[in-house]
Amino acid sequence: MVYVCRKEHFNAAHKLWNPAWSDEKNFEVFGPCANVNWHGHNFELIVTVKGRPDAETGFVVDLKALSNLIKREIIEKVDHKNLNLDVDFMKGKMASCEILVMEFWKILKPKVDKIVPDGHLYKLQLFETERNFVEYFGEE
Repeated sequence: MVYVCRKEHFNAAHKLWNPAWSDEKNFEVFGPCANVNWHGHNFELIVTVKGRPDAETGFVVDLKALSNLIKREIIEKVDHKNLNLDVDFMKGKMASCEILVMEFWKILKPKVDKIVPDGHLYKLQLFETERNFVEYFGEE
């Protein structure tokens, strides 16, 4: 098996806030991430596809097609947006990286699998900062 990765970038703002909690508890748990005026990140999304190279092209996946799919289905919807307010698939959800990457998976999995002849979406990595990132392999 070969693992092919595509990295995309987007900027977005969000706030971590549980409306069922008091202001004090939100600030205690989420610290500066609970800033009432939001805060932002320069996110990196890495999409990993697992599969066997095609005998005719040598590709597991056409990287241009993969890039276009990611941009159309994810990046255009989140780039320079407020994740809490502007992104339909995040409405009513905590805007943590963990929840965000799971929502990305739901969108990308069926579409990526259609363009990979002998393979599938394997993993998503979402970097919020250089030091903080999450990985998601889908539901087991």
